[in-house]
Order: sequence, then C-alpha cells, then structure tokens
Amino acid sequence: MRVSFLVPVYNEERTVATVIERVRALPLEKQIVVVDDGSTDQTPEILAGLAGDDLVVVRQENRGKGAALRTAIPHADGDIVVVQDADLEYDPADVPSLIEPIVHGVADVVYGSRLIGGRPQRAYLFWHRLGNRFLSLLAGVLYNTTLTDMETGYKAFRADVIRSLDLREDSFAIEPEITGHICRRKLRIYELPIAYYGRTYDEGKKITWRDGLRAVWVLIRVRFG
Repeated sequence: MRVSFLVPVYNEERTVATVIERVRALPLEKQIVVVDDGSTDQTPEILAGLAGDDLVVVRQENRGKGAALRTAIPHADGDIVVVQDADLEYDPADVPSLIEPIVHGVADVVYGSRLIGGRPQRAYLFWHRLGNRFLSLLAGVLYNTTLTDMETGYKAFRADVIRSLDLREDSFAIEPEITGHICRRKLRIYELPIAYYGRTYDEGKKITWRDGLRAVWVLIRVRFG
C-alpha cells in the first residue's frame, strides 16, 4: 500500500532535511507532502535542495499546523496517510508498525501513544505531560474512548477517512478536532507505543498552555456541535 506522509513545517531548518531523509529510507512505497507554513529561516532553501519525484512542496503564509495539514490533504495520493512532524520528536522508524493495523484491515485510524510505554521516552516537561493526560481523560469522558494520548502528533489514517473529516482548526487544535470527529463516527481506532524525543522551548518547542485551553474548547465543540 502506498503511504502519503503529510509534513507541516515552520522554521525547522535544523531538522527538516533529516526527517525527510529518514522517511525516504523507509521500506515503503511512499509520497512526501511538505507544507511550508511561512517559514522565515532557511527551511525553503533546504526543501528546494531535497527535490525529487517523491516530494511535493507547497508554500503558504503562516497560519498554523492545522491549516498546513488541511492544505496537504488534497495532495495526498496514498492509500494510507501519516502525519509526520518535522521537528524529530517522532521517529519515522516507528511508521511501519504504526500503519500495520490499517494494512491488515482491522483499523481505520492508528494513534502512536507516548504514554503506554515500550519505546524510548525523553523525560520532558511535567506540565505538558499532565496536560496531555488531562486532555485524553476529557476525550474519554466526552466520547467514551480509552485513548491514552489524544494530543500525539503521530496519527495514521486510511486515506478516505482523513479526506472525509470536516476540519476547520488552523492551530495545534487540529489534534483534538481530529480526535473528536473520528470518535463521533465510531471509527476503528488503535494505539501503538512510539518513541518520543521531546524538545524544550529552548530547543524549538512551539505548543503552549493556550493551545491546551483551545483543545478543551474544541473537544467540547465537536462533541456537542
């Protein structure tokens, strides 16, 4: 099955080339769709130097991760779609196992969980972990699900599933919006442990507590909207 990697990028000059090289090294039939969300560093020049038949690059003004993903989805031509962040917090080596339930026909969506153990985990920010656990608990209460890591950046979809979602969020709130829609539709969701090489704010981490507040609102909006 052909896999389309959707890579939203904003000012990741230090890591984007490594991410694309690691994706290219995977033993999969693949397509890479990068959406440069208005980067102001050397990211555009680096992407130009990575040109190839497997790579689609789209550039837009800075609007956020959600807007970048919505831009990328129509360009995906694979049977499976994987969201791949460009910051090296997630290791492409985990993708073959992540998509396995979809390949075997038992899952519509697979979440890579940082919170169920079994893979390397950097000891990272306490309040971020607490916030992730709270949001996953809230999703469980609202949607009667047992997801452990609703905010994970590693999600794999049957291509027809992600194309059918009514996504509107421009920011990191795209994560709870996706979760809300797939849970409301009672799709087959699986979780698998993934490695997580989290960054600090000094190392380039961008998500803040304000995104957590937005996530709460979006989970409620999608549930009762």
